[in-house]
Amino acid sequence: MHVGIVGTGTMGKGIVQILVQSDCVDSVSWKGRSSESVTNALAEIELQFERLVNKKRLDATQARHFIKKIKVVRDYSDFENVEIFIEAVAEDIDVKRLVFSELSKVSSENTLLASNTSSLSVTHLASLTTHPENVVGLHFFNPAPVMKLAEVIAGLTTSKATVARALDFARMLGKDPVLVNEAPGFIVNRMLIPMINEAIGILAEDVATAEEIDKAMRLGANHPIGPLALADLIGNDVNLSIMETLHNETGDPKYRAHPLLRKMVRGNLLGRKTGRGFFSY
Repeated sequence: MHVGIVGTGTMGKGIVQILVQSDCVDSVSWKGRSSESVTNALAEIELQFERLVNKKRLDATQARHFIKKIKVVRDYSDFENVEIFIEAVAEDIDVKRLVFSELSKVSSENTLLASNTSSLSVTHLASLTTHPENVVGLHFFNPAPVMKLAEVIAGLTTSKATVARALDFARMLGKDPVLVNEAPGFIVNRMLIPMINEAIGILAEDVATAEEIDKAMRLGANHPIGPLALADLIGNDVNLSIMETLHNETGDPKYRAHPLLRKMVRGNLLGRKTGRGFFSY
């Protein structure tokens, strides 16, 4: 199987790692915003494989084989014979619209187009293509190589054959997928991100420190990571984007993003990817 992927951020890199480690994928064509962004992302994946080799979790020969599967492409026209495309760019509908419009030009009637969106409308993205029945949501979770879940989201125009194909593909990648009929936030983020937003409200009201809030949820709810540390892992820009999608799509005030979250994003306190969020890294 030949897979094409667009996006070199945290999720893009994680998904590429999953793809090359899968026996069902022969090659991966990878495009980013620029050649430099893909080159840098590829160097990070090579470093990750080196760490796994040093920890005896991966054989050096295997690591070299995985890296050789990756082909960096500069333009959409460079994608050839791709059977499945995965879009993993920023959680911004305008950015995704541009990507899907371009992917539609290089896709055949048999190409599956999957978006790694965490909350946006698959139906909207499908409407930009010549074969909307082939468009599906395929939402991986961070860190993608570790997390077992993948949400497969069926849009209004997604065919049953495409849904079945996406579910099979997720399983071949070692994931345990759940099927979701398109709705704002799907399953996980519709519950998870409002919880994080509430934790931010508790912090803003000075009810407890960030450390105490996270400790309470780890020990009291048996969560493996506290909500504010999780916010930093996801990225506060992503958290804000999902809250805004939930609020805009439903009109329900319970999904109003907390002002502190907006302030954090304005201050570039996005979490792990910027070195500082609710905690420092």
